[in-house]
Amino acid sequence: MSERSVDYLLVGGGVASAYCAAALRRRGVDGSILLVGREPEPPYDRPPLSKGYLRGDSTREEALVQPREWYEEQGVELLTRTNVISLDPAERRAKLQGGLEVGFTRALIATGAIVNILRVDGAELEGIHYLRAFGNADAIRDQVAAAERVVLIGGSYIGCEVAASLVEMGKRCAIVMIEAVALSRSFGEEVGRWFHELLESRGVEIHGGEALEAFEGEGRVSAVRTQSGLRVEGDLVIVGAGVRPDTMLAGRAGIEIDNGIVCDARLESSAPGVFAAGDACSYESVVHGRRLRVEHWDVALQQGRHAAGAMLGDPEPYRELPYFFSDLSDWARIEYVGPASEWDEVVFRGERESGEWSAWYLKAGRLAAALSVGRPEDLIPARRLIEERVEVPGLARALESEDHDLATL
Repeated sequence: MSERSVDYLLVGGGVASAYCAAALRRRGVDGSILLVGREPEPPYDRPPLSKGYLRGDSTREEALVQPREWYEEQGVELLTRTNVISLDPAERRAKLQGGLEVGFTRALIATGAIVNILRVDGAELEGIHYLRAFGNADAIRDQVAAAERVVLIGGSYIGCEVAASLVEMGKRCAIVMIEAVALSRSFGEEVGRWFHELLESRGVEIHGGEALEAFEGEGRVSAVRTQSGLRVEGDLVIVGAGVRPDTMLAGRAGIEIDNGIVCDARLESSAPGVFAAGDACSYESVVHGRRLRVEHWDVALQQGRHAAGAMLGDPEPYRELPYFFSDLSDWARIEYVGPASEWDEVVFRGERESGEWSAWYLKAGRLAAALSVGRPEDLIPARRLIEERVEVPGLARALESEDHDLATL
């Protein structure tokens, strides 16, 4: 077995590792950095997979976090198509696929998330797809051309984003989902109803409150059947059944796991010198006063940057307020800060009929989250209110009134 040592070992070939490497170099680090990822490509942004890249409007190169040549130019060693088999935090050693053993001074675990695979009758049929990587998007795009009707399983981000993209590609599609209202798991039924109706108005057929029972077909999928007996025909199925944090490597290393890799406010795990970022990171949020694990591109980016500073001894906690975005084609640009685990009421600002409005989630007189459709400027005061955790008398009335200047809150 060959052996070598590096100063910084970044495990996971996604956004968090890429931004961590860039931040280390930007901070003047000249030590050795090794970034190891399972995928064949350098780190790339995943949001285009359900939107521009899926539709053929953008390329792989445009989705890369950094140009391919950046890694060599910056002295960041990149190993693609490579798994980290094991990690020994006490000995500061890792075993890689292929027999290489690597010693390290500091490590980042940014292994992301694993797609939930549905285990139902007919799951082995051809024409059933999941969307997580370039290859998945390529396979879907190749088969969409010949598909008469596409069925999406799941009414959250992936299902709704892909449905919107398919309509733009001229395809008939239907969504089958457990929730009654699209995107209601993230935003609540009142807000989700607006997106639900928008999708329907653009021709997306939605079947809410339906749990999948089986896929039907002879060799290739031809329909999905729900537990209520509903049968929805389609010769291509795309499943968006959520993901779960990939904690296998950390768990085998004896690092504390609880719905993710348990980290303190600096993003350091229970193993000193080993940090986590991205979908797999469950951190103590000083902004929210509770533990959070967030599955979104911007959070992975920001945590990767922060982890670089923490590796260098910066004592500051991670304070970035989680930000989310989603595009339903060019019909609606959704932006959200929070997240709110619960709320007492939702207050709307602007007319929803206009397509430009914001929703404000209030809990005990404080702002817990805010969502914008075409009004990104509303999120500026929203961030401040959430971060400062202040109770504002008459907040609901002030938010509802367009005559009230949000800057004075």
